[in-house]
Amino acid sequence: MLKIEHLTKTYGEKKAVDDLSLHIAPGEIYGFIGHNGAGKTTTLRSIIGIQQFDQGEIRIAGRSIKTDPIECKKIMAYIPDNPDLYEFMSGIKYLNFVADIYGVSPAARQERIRRYADRFELTQDLAQPIASYSHGMKQKLAIIAAWIHQPRLLLMDEPFVGLDPKAAHLLKEMMRELCDEGGAIFFSTHVLEVAEKLCDKVAIIKQGQLIRSGTMDEVKGDDSLEEVFLELEEE
Repeated sequence: MLKIEHLTKTYGEKKAVDDLSLHIAPGEIYGFIGHNGAGKTTTLRSIIGIQQFDQGEIRIAGRSIKTDPIECKKIMAYIPDNPDLYEFMSGIKYLNFVADIYGVSPAARQERIRRYADRFELTQDLAQPIASYSHGMKQKLAIIAAWIHQPRLLLMDEPFVGLDPKAAHLLKEMMRELCDEGGAIFFSTHVLEVAEKLCDKVAIIKQGQLIRSGTMDEVKGDDSLEEVFLELEEE
């Protein structure tokens, strides 16, 4: 589903991402772990096509994000760490706007908006301007918008920040449902306990370089993910 091959991105003399290669297969929830400034957000923004990179290749379902960005973006969705929504819109207008971009039919969008807004207990707030939403409500709206066109690849940057425990539990359920249906998820998180329980595979990045990746058992062995991460960070 997603192949990152020798990705390199430089800012001045600093390599934010240094020769990174990863493969995320259909059905996998893949966690991306690293300290602040390790290169996680740069990698995600390169995959989604909103940031150019210097070397390497990124392919989504066999297509290059460099040469075929529109077709790639049609099957992807991205939730940034701080959703930048159009706050002058109401919640429902924003969701319909996103649905229009992806060509979602009126019947399909109504069913999906109803289903996900009800699950996140946001239905009663959709008529209100986004400017009046709390951070958690904006995060929920961004999640619904990401799911509205049923993406095959979902990219998320710290998706659990700002969510209450019930909403976080629901998001985890939705992530597993998407992958059970043949989709794939690549997401960064600092919540290592969540990553350990939720992810099929995990990659740890340090100063732009991949230092360990594989299945959860391969990466952590008999230790906890937190213990392994802290040990690798100290090396």
